[in-house]
Amino acid sequence: MPEGTVLILALDTAGDACSACVFDAGASRVVAERSEAMARGHAEALFPMIEALLVEARLAPGALAAVAVTTGPGSFTGVRVGLAAAKGLGLSVGRPVLGVTTLEALAEPFLGYSQPVLVVLDARRGELFVALFGADGAALGEPAAVAPEDLAAFVDAAGGSGGGLVAVGSGAALAAQILGPAVARQDAAAVPGIGAVARIAARRLGAPDTAPPVPLYLRGADAKPQLGFALPRA
Repeated sequence: MPEGTVLILALDTAGDACSACVFDAGASRVVAERSEAMARGHAEALFPMIEALLVEARLAPGALAAVAVTTGPGSFTGVRVGLAAAKGLGLSVGRPVLGVTTLEALAEPFLGYSQPVLVVLDARRGELFVALFGADGAALGEPAAVAPEDLAAFVDAAGGSGGGLVAVGSGAALAAQILGPAVARQDAAAVPGIGAVARIAARRLGAPDTAPPVPLYLRGADAKPQLGFALPRA
């Protein structure tokens, strides 16, 4: 590889897609990329996708500088699949694993303008997953799960009601209905581009305070244990 090449493998299985890319942080470009829409089956699809990417990029895993992975919010199972794969790969080649939230990855393509970016995901069951970012990418408050009727209060509390917002994510259209003129423009992408995940990870590579990634769950798992099947205690 050319001198100055710094390669990151980025993974995303948190939502309705299985995506991966090899990203050259030194040149700030995607070397190879794969993505397949799917609601389930990420665990079976991910490693063949990674293998195909590495073959396409003509890389051995040891050539990677880091592994990046989305940490949620998203599918409870999908988040765990991605984290397990990233941590296993990172451990096997002795490289750091960097976590990137789905929310910040969705916001990333819209940063650098004068408007804050409101990420709104339709979390179903009458809830929205929301986060607000300044134009510089700094989080304005903590991400949260809110009812639609509480979205305006969330934006006010985060300090984002003073001007136009960019609303992005699967709930962007609903946010525009609720917030009205406060939403200057919107984008309805349901899953982040894998290149955005890699670009955020590249900016964090080598940071001294980078902590191991942990899942971001804004509510409990959808799956609940069945009741009435416990074995009697001795």
